[in-house]
Amino acid sequence: MSLSARLSALAPDADPRVIDLAVKARECAISSGDATGQGERLAVIDYSMPSSRKRLWVFDLRNPRVLYTEYVAHGQGSGDNYARAFSNRDGSHQTSLGLFRTAEVYNGNNGYSLRMDGLEPGVNDNARSRAIVMHGAKYVDPSLVPKMGRIGRSHGCPAVRAEVAREIIDTLRGGQFVFSYYPDSRWLQSSRLLACPTRAGSRVVATR
Repeated sequence: MSLSARLSALAPDADPRVIDLAVKARECAISSGDATGQGERLAVIDYSMPSSRKRLWVFDLRNPRVLYTEYVAHGQGSGDNYARAFSNRDGSHQTSLGLFRTAEVYNGNNGYSLRMDGLEPGVNDNARSRAIVMHGAKYVDPSLVPKMGRIGRSHGCPAVRAEVAREIIDTLRGGQFVFSYYPDSRWLQSSRLLACPTRAGSRVVATR
């Protein structure tokens, strides 16, 4: 059974096509030299799902299992309950798509936070300069949904519940992978990491 299939079986509420793209993007980044080291964990965010649902999965790849299934915020500029718009531009307050490599942790305005480096030029490579980081936030609270119709929103960061932020960040720090998905046709067709030659010489074709 492939890694994608194993992870999909472990996370029945996740779209298996999204998990497959995440696994292939990670493999492409490693094989192409865009990322050094294998990384032992992979976070998958499906922004085609509403913020009122759990749409973040953190997988252990060494001993395949789901470590976390959680709520995650999107940027204020991306939409209300559903994210519709995505950007790599500073000041947009929009979420960025694609594959990221996690880096160092720090304590900032949002508390304990995890820096991420975007691996897709023109798509998410401004993540560090935009301060797109994973952090905890009180507004990532499902109890807000009955009143607001959604959880709170960030300035573009994949913010998670404050109660679990530190443990998720410590799980993902230091060279792990985060994959942010939305069925954006331009990104799906142009992403180099989603159209990587396989060992057999065929190409990964991203469709949805």
